[in-house]
Amino acid sequence: MRKVKKLIGMVFGLSLMMLVGCSGQGTAKADIPTELTLSVAASLTDCMATLEEAFKEQYPNITLKMNFGASGALQQQIEQGAPVDLFISAGTKQVNALEEAGLLEAGTNENLLRNRLVLITPQNGEILTFKGLGEGTFSKLAVGEFESVPVGQYTKEVLDTLEIYDEVEEKLVFAKDVREVLSWVESGNADAGVVYETDAMISDKVVISDVADESWHKPVMYAMGIIKNTTHLEETKLFTEFLGTEEAREIFASYGFTPAEKAE
Repeated sequence: MRKVKKLIGMVFGLSLMMLVGCSGQGTAKADIPTELTLSVAASLTDCMATLEEAFKEQYPNITLKMNFGASGALQQQIEQGAPVDLFISAGTKQVNALEEAGLLEAGTNENLLRNRLVLITPQNGEILTFKGLGEGTFSKLAVGEFESVPVGQYTKEVLDTLEIYDEVEEKLVFAKDVREVLSWVESGNADAGVVYETDAMISDKVVISDVADESWHKPVMYAMGIIKNTTHLEETKLFTEFLGTEEAREIFASYGFTPAEKAE
C-alpha cells in the first residue's frame, strides 16, 4: 500500500512540474535561441543599432535581424507575405493599413516616437528656408517619394500648405528613402533636401537651414505593430516592451527622438 501511495505521489509531483513548466513557457522562451525579423524605417538605422546592443545584454539568446527601408515599401513587403515579426514605420498610415487588412496582432498597433521635419543644405552651401524655396536660385531639392516614403508625404504637405509646390516642382529629385535624401545632400548632388531632424543630427556634412512649423504638416509620428503571422510572439513582445523602458527612452532621446506620449 505504501508503494502504491509513493507511486501516486511521484506521478502527481511529475504532473505538477509539467504544469508549472507549461505555465512559464512564455518566459522560458527567452532562453531559447531565436531570431526576430524587424522591418524598420530607414531613419531609425543608427538608433536601432544601439537599441539592439542594449536589448542583447538582457536577452542574449534573442537575435534581431533588421530590414531597413522606406516605410511604404516595407508595408508592401509585409502585405505580400514577407516573414516579418515586427514593423516600425515612420508614419502611422502604413501600420494602420496593415491593421485594417487584418495583418497585425490585435492590440499591438502603437504610436512610438515623434520627430521633426527639417530643410538641410551642404556645409558651406546656400542657407535656405522652407518659405523661400519658391524663390531660391538652387537647382535640385531632394525629397522622399511622395507615394511611398513618409518623409516625402510630409514634405508634400509642407509645399502645398506654403503654396510653393508649382514653383519647386521642376527642381525636385525623388529618393527611395530619407537616408538617400541625406546622402544626396552630403555629396552635393542636391542643393538641399528635406529629412527628419534625427537624420541631420548624425551628419557633419550638412546643416539644418530651417525647421518646418508643425502646423504645416501632419505630426511626424512613428508607429509599430506586431505582424499576425509571427511565430515568435512572446519574444517580439519582449522587444516591444523593452522599447518602452527608461533605458530605451534614453537611447531614443540621445538620437533626437521624442516619446510619442510626451509630444502631445
